[in-house]
Amino acid sequence: MEKIAFYDAKPYDKEWFDKYNKNYEIDYYVGRLRPENAKLAEGCKAVCAFVNDVVNAKTIEILAKEGVEVILMRCAGYNNVDLAAAKGKLKILRVPAYSPYAVAEHTMGLILALNRKIPRAYIRTRDFNFSLNGLTGFDLHGKTAGIIGTGKIGRVFIDICRGFGMNVIAYDLYPAENSGINYVSKEELFRNSDIISLHCPLTEQTRYIIDEAALRLMKKNALIVNTSRGHLIDSEALLTALNEKRIGGAALDVYEEESGLFFEDNSDKIVTDEIISLLVSRPNVIVTSHQAFLTEEALANIAEVTLKNLDDYLSGKELVNEVK
Repeated sequence: MEKIAFYDAKPYDKEWFDKYNKNYEIDYYVGRLRPENAKLAEGCKAVCAFVNDVVNAKTIEILAKEGVEVILMRCAGYNNVDLAAAKGKLKILRVPAYSPYAVAEHTMGLILALNRKIPRAYIRTRDFNFSLNGLTGFDLHGKTAGIIGTGKIGRVFIDICRGFGMNVIAYDLYPAENSGINYVSKEELFRNSDIISLHCPLTEQTRYIIDEAALRLMKKNALIVNTSRGHLIDSEALLTALNEKRIGGAALDVYEEESGLFFEDNSDKIVTDEIISLLVSRPNVIVTSHQAFLTEEALANIAEVTLKNLDDYLSGKELVNEVK
């Protein structure tokens, strides 16, 4: 029976992978994959990695030396993988789509919570404070949602926005033909949107797509939502815009320096990252812990597709989910 070294394992990972695994011996490791612990994969045919694992050239070199042939990314993104270093040494397989509904629905949940001040209201009523002061939001109906990235998640979110009666505009480097989506330039989207939601992958073209210049184009009451990748937003520029009251608020499920912070309980530690510390302290900011994907349906799909990717590799079938 072939072995898989499974890094950055959480209880929900083990639950769903054990449910769907029939063919492999899986060694679960709590620590993130990085050069210092890559040797744990000795004797394994594959390693299973996640979004914040350090799959750099050094890690890949060690894995290849230990006999690993495949890196199974149990996620859609692979910006943390050094593809050039992996070429000719290891196959990189991913899960391109597990549940676009999970991420899109969480995105709308963040917007509703941010706009209608739901977390603040919840905390108040726990202390029997039923005052409505400071809880005013605005109708989403008739407002403009600017969607950056119109892949599967972006399109599901567009449908949700339309269901709320919102006007939708979008920007994408590769617009979908005959989609009925109203594509505009980045600048027009920044100027005209009441809500800006990010659903694009992280590439050199999209890194810091929300920067100081973009923020200065936005409406004073605009809300920014990011459930995609942290490095799409210049966090320092975002914090400055919030402090100067140049935008209405932000809801973040990802953060550019989240590695080693998100997915972990840091409640008994001193967090030295000043930017995230200041962001979470702002009354018009909501931060969730990269949980947009976290539904039963998504976890089932992730486990099933990840294991099938390895099945296909070992049986010599076409690798439809290979990253090249």
